[in-house]
Amino acid sequence: MESDLSDLSDRDLARAIRRRLELVRMFGGDLPIRVPPVPGARRGAPQAPRLRGAGAAGAAGGSRSGVISGGGAVPAGSGSLAGSPAAASASPPADAAERERRERLLAPIRAEAAGCSKCGLCRRRTQAVFGAGDPCARLMFVGEAPGFDEDRRGEPFVGKAGRLLTDIIEKGMRLRRGDVYIANVIKCHPPGNRNPDASEIAECLPYLERQIEIVAPEVICALGLVAARALLDRPEASISALRGRFHQRRGIAVRVTYHPAYLLRSPAEKRKAWEDVQAIMKLLGIA
Repeated sequence: MESDLSDLSDRDLARAIRRRLELVRMFGGDLPIRVPPVPGARRGAPQAPRLRGAGAAGAAGGSRSGVISGGGAVPAGSGSLAGSPAAASASPPADAAERERRERLLAPIRAEAAGCSKCGLCRRRTQAVFGAGDPCARLMFVGEAPGFDEDRRGEPFVGKAGRLLTDIIEKGMRLRRGDVYIANVIKCHPPGNRNPDASEIAECLPYLERQIEIVAPEVICALGLVAARALLDRPEASISALRGRFHQRRGIAVRVTYHPAYLLRSPAEKRKAWEDVQAIMKLLGIA
């Protein structure tokens, strides 16, 4: 959707131009990026919409049926989920209680992961990195495993790759990092940042599956091949075969894209990652 620039004030126009420049810096200078709609123009709404409120309905049995195609069609009956920035920022009063309930459900799983010794990764970790974010989030990001910085701080995606992911969420999607949920397939840092092996994934994946069940997101963004293969149970698939369309995982739409660490090494692929991000935004009604 392209803003009608003639309707924008000087202030809103400046915001739109700054946003365009941020996207170009993140995803490449040759992107055919149109000036996106300016949230709050002539309405006074906040600049960053909050991605909350719908997760509780999904956990209560709300419908998620719909056609998931390469273009990222919006699920049937999703009119209440998509909407203006003002609608996206509203959190129903029940959200606080539901958020607290889900935090209580996640707490024992977090404690179990913290003391886990099912595989050899436990012997060299500083701490397990469970997950972070809104337990009622509509959008969940799943990566591969904690890196060095994550192992020290106990929070996922806080190193260089994490800063890029934060930029994608906050500058690209115009959301708050705290309003999505971020986790990894593996909860302990593999030595030398190597890929986790099949046995380590098999031991650790149940923690992630229980997180997904409690958070009940509408969309999962799988960051990188390890996460994509684990979530979709496609151990031999390539990332090129998996990305570019939505998949279904137990009623949840899954979009595969490149890991931020890979994008730092291969900036030419940022354009494809931006296409995946835009598809997720469209599906959630925040494009």
